[in-house]
Amino acid sequence: ALRFFHFSPSLARLEAGQMMQCFGEVRMTAQGAEMVHPEYQLYAPGSPPVLETGLAAIYPTVNGLGQKVLRRLLEQALAAMEEEDPALVELLPPGLPWPEGDLPDLQSALRDIHMPVADQSVAALLASNFPARRRLIFEELIAHQLGHCQLRQRVASWRAPSLSADDVLWQRLLARLPFALTAAQARVITEIGADLRRQQPMQRLVQGDVGCGKTLVAAAAVVQAVSAGYQVAIMAPTELLAEQHLASFRQWLSALDIRVEALSGRMTAAQRRQSEELIARGEGRVVVGTHALFQGSCQFARLGLVIIDEQHRFGVNQRLALLEKGRHGGLSPHCLLMTATPIPRTLVMTAYAALDCSLIDELPPGRQAVETVVISDQRRAQVIERVCHACQQRRQVYWVCTLIENSESLQCQAAEEAAATLKEQLPDYRVALIHGRMDAEEKARIMKDFRAAEIDVLVATTVIEVGVDVPNASIMVIENAERLGLSQLHQLRGRIGRGSLEGVCVLLYHAPLSALGRERLAVLRRSRDGFEIAQRDMELRGPGEVLGTQQAGHARFRLADLLLDQALIPQAAEAAEKIISQYPERVPALLARWLGNDPLRYSEV
Repeated sequence: ALRFFHFSPSLARLEAGQMMQCFGEVRMTAQGAEMVHPEYQLYAPGSPPVLETGLAAIYPTVNGLGQKVLRRLLEQALAAMEEEDPALVELLPPGLPWPEGDLPDLQSALRDIHMPVADQSVAALLASNFPARRRLIFEELIAHQLGHCQLRQRVASWRAPSLSADDVLWQRLLARLPFALTAAQARVITEIGADLRRQQPMQRLVQGDVGCGKTLVAAAAVVQAVSAGYQVAIMAPTELLAEQHLASFRQWLSALDIRVEALSGRMTAAQRRQSEELIARGEGRVVVGTHALFQGSCQFARLGLVIIDEQHRFGVNQRLALLEKGRHGGLSPHCLLMTATPIPRTLVMTAYAALDCSLIDELPPGRQAVETVVISDQRRAQVIERVCHACQQRRQVYWVCTLIENSESLQCQAAEEAAATLKEQLPDYRVALIHGRMDAEEKARIMKDFRAAEIDVLVATTVIEVGVDVPNASIMVIENAERLGLSQLHQLRGRIGRGSLEGVCVLLYHAPLSALGRERLAVLRRSRDGFEIAQRDMELRGPGEVLGTQQAGHARFRLADLLLDQALIPQAAEAAEKIISQYPERVPALLARWLGNDPLRYSEV
């Protein structure tokens, strides 16, 4: 039986007794074999059409444009290609560092993809190492690398203020610190200082594991810019993280007579107006804030450096809007991006290839090991008993309620319910609640009380993921841990083990746990290396999840898969450099073929 749900004029030609040749998926129903909306061809009795002996490509269709029409158009396109269609000329020059194995030229690759030979297996055609597919993927990766190279060249042509100054203020700050810099911090500070003294805008990404001391590295850049007579804007993605940065920078810089201003969306109109006036006059030398920094009403007198923390949470246009605040007199501000989410090397070479990258690969001495255990939430009573025992020893505890169905209101509701339950079950201890919908003053008060050990158990949403530093907090319980990515769980785990006490992170999951979920949590239990965890996170969830929300400006590929094709990326980068140096006339055509005319397709500035 044939079943059609959508009427089209061609169906009006069907009559009883006609002979048809049909193609489609056969399904068995209670009434027998059935095809739904098959492809069909009418023919006269005794003269059936010739059956195709080869494989036929299947394309995504839309209403009114079926497979037969698409195949006919592709046949015409392939015929035009053989007649030297200028749009499909070979753009990859000879002598490139090709991947292993013989790869076809462009026209052969396109023909093999769309019109495979009859004896080719479907499995081979769909495999990522199929020569024709591999040839096209390699060209696409080269095009993206060319985009990054072109962006680097464009940025290099811009002018920036040379932030050259003596290091008197920095030495004064170092003398006040109760600890010494690690070798990794000192190395990265030297790299940043050299960038700031140049007359081209710095575009540097600093990445490092949780607790490695990125904020102090940023402080070194701040002091250098202020010493040179310029303002600094520090942007964070959340109110809580901005407040943490504000407290840290005020603590460090107040002794140096450097004024640190706050600017956030939660300020009153009067507070914001006063802060913006100070910034516009240049009296606010360092400004810490959230998205309010790049909005129109905020104007800087002399912005020389922009620092963006957890930069993957901002879109490209948001970062550009903040940089525009400092473009005066033909000069652009320097830009320092920071992330505590380790980025696999594959993504660094693609999504961030236009940036210089620094790695803080050393933790300060004294950081304690954190034991990670995975427990079913059916054993919640045992976990609460362990929390009670920790409180008896005057240790503090985080109890984290994770995201529920991507709803902040449901997340806050879950945290409120957890806090109420824990208050009942831990009547002798002080339980408090913090979440993203509280006003800034209330959150600041709660965090101040938690740092002062006036709160024993802090029930929180994932707002405490980054930036929170309470050395006496040594226990963390994360509910519904299977809902979060490994990198985010690693970030949360990094909030404990910051003092003299060893930390314990309890991952509560809701049974039944899938095989994939079990494997993911096992990775976190085995490893404390953020880069290894990020690599596994990318393998299990894909690169888009590791980078954060889908943003304009991050690489979107037509054929390439950053996970499956990562071995080709170094060769593609080498090939791109050779094309730029020896065949620059081919660069525009390659960019147009794969990236179109939208520069934000490959821009991270």
